[in-house]
Amino acid sequence: MKVCSSCGVKVETMDNWVEFHCPSCGKTTIVRCSRCRKLGNTYECESCGVIGP
Repeated sequence: MKVCSSCGVKVETMDNWVEFHCPSCGKTTIVRCSRCRKLGNTYECESCGVIGP
């Protein structure tokens, strides 16, 4: 089950969500729902602690 790294909502049934590796360390997969992407809510990498928009 994939959940948004920012808000924790399940994204698999949603449209326009994205999944990418941490831009800093590349170890963790970041998942973002369309709402958090639009609002610019922050996420934090579980591996290196980098905080992104």
